[in-house]
Amino acid sequence: MRTAFINTLHALAEQDKRVMLLSGDIGFSVLEKFQKEFSDRFLNMGISEANMIGVAAGLALCGMKPYVYSIIPFVTMRCFEQIRNDLCYQNVDVKIVGTGGGLSYGNLGPTHHAREDIAIMRALPNIIVTCPGDPIETELIVRESLKLNGPLYIRLGRGSEPIAHKEKPKLRIGKGIALKEGDDIAIVATGNILNNALTAAGLLAEKGINARVISMHTIKPLDKEIVLAAANETKAIFTVEEHSIIGGLGSAVSEVLAESDSKILFKRIGLKDAFEKTVGNHEYLRKMNNLLPEDIAEFIFKNYK
Repeated sequence: MRTAFINTLHALAEQDKRVMLLSGDIGFSVLEKFQKEFSDRFLNMGISEANMIGVAAGLALCGMKPYVYSIIPFVTMRCFEQIRNDLCYQNVDVKIVGTGGGLSYGNLGPTHHAREDIAIMRALPNIIVTCPGDPIETELIVRESLKLNGPLYIRLGRGSEPIAHKEKPKLRIGKGIALKEGDDIAIVATGNILNNALTAAGLLAEKGINARVISMHTIKPLDKEIVLAAANETKAIFTVEEHSIIGGLGSAVSEVLAESDSKILFKRIGLKDAFEKTVGNHEYLRKMNNLLPEDIAEFIFKNYK
């Protein structure tokens, strides 16, 4: 996803001289090409994320199109007040790009894990919150983001995420994508856990459960129509996210269902309300949190049947 992001931004910078990139002293081996070719539009702000947001706000107010990039906890939580006041309150055209969704930075521990960012970002007025599920969605969301004015958050994985789409979809920010049709249940997934959800649907098919898989790449504004269609056309909805089950995709979908008076069976799959107490790489921590495809499929099978 990181590579898809920077390659797309590089292409956009060639076309639009307003595009800028600000880094919080990360991105080595990823951002060098952009830095070399657009040296006058690249700023390494150092480990000073709050200042980076303020500078980006000023650049946007001067007519530039800044993208700020860092590890998720540092570009969302560390500078939350500046995002709230400098960007969202002023409705300033700055794009926030966070890398390391969920447990991607596994071995670095809870300080580098991103389990709360969707919740806090979606609570802010004026901001759009996106979580691409694979490199294809990342490219398309970055391209779409340049067309939109105002704050926008792009939540990326760390890298090496598999491609979930067989071909490029017609992606629109705010509209979910049906990756697989099905009328027994619906699996609604967001972000870098998308491929695991899709694989889980294949495992469920072996047990006779036909699962619809929806990529909800935009959390805010949420595609209510695709959720309500699933509620009307299937017998159960399961959300899957590598984020706390509090405040993220599961909460957003449950709000839609509750306000529609839907009686459909609904369950959330995500990170428990607890910090990690074990150390390990990304895949190991997914296993500890029951987020591997077989875990997802087993949970759905037990709760659906």
